[in-house]
Amino acid sequence: MSQPANSSRRVAFFGGSFDPPHLGHLAVARTAREALGLEAVLFAPVGSQPLKPVGSTASFEDRVAMTELAIAGEPGFAISLADAPRSSGGPNYTLDTLTYVRKELRPDVTLYCLMGADSFVGLRLWHRAVEIPFVAPLIVASRPGQSLSDLKALLPPGLTMGPSEDLNRAEGNIGKSDIEVRCCSLLGQTGNVAGQRTLFYLLPGLNVEISASAIREMARARSGSADGNEAAGCELLPDAVFDYVRSHNLYR
Repeated sequence: MSQPANSSRRVAFFGGSFDPPHLGHLAVARTAREALGLEAVLFAPVGSQPLKPVGSTASFEDRVAMTELAIAGEPGFAISLADAPRSSGGPNYTLDTLTYVRKELRPDVTLYCLMGADSFVGLRLWHRAVEIPFVAPLIVASRPGQSLSDLKALLPPGLTMGPSEDLNRAEGNIGKSDIEVRCCSLLGQTGNVAGQRTLFYLLPGLNVEISASAIREMARARSGSADGNEAAGCELLPDAVFDYVRSHNLYR
């Protein structure tokens, strides 16, 4: 794990394929950092996602390299290899990774799990999904117009959404930025989380609609076009990431 997390008190784990990392990922992380007073955001490219058996298009090494380029110079942003490919060749489960990261951090550090709206939509399909918010409270970047009520219907079975909590009373200076954060509590109703409560944070809609698959498709179309259209997709990626994709002939 990178150094910024070792001296921070409020850390968000941001996992994903990052295939490639794009401006939408950065927008989510920046908003969460400002809105919740995060001192570190750990970008963690995943080795093998159970729900994507075909796997990522770019190699893990390329995705790590691109993510490092994407976050370079961003205060508090760091790479985590906690979700690297397993030596057993097995899938990476978010619950296991968060549990590992939690053990690696000091006891006084608060760990969160940051995700976009697309990831939250599929959360109920994740391995032991009901337990994840109790290891690391969820921070979800909503789509424009999306409310807590909208997300309530997407919760994994065994979780219910409770009354809103006052942010300042709940966690010190969270909520003191100009970014509106909606907050509620989640109640576990099954298994070893029955009766437990944890907080849930919803970031405002970011008006950032970027699809990594669309970027990859543009790269393929670029390589097959007569003029090459070398600039295709560049406005969706950090400059350094676009240069890496082009120089390493990725997604062709």
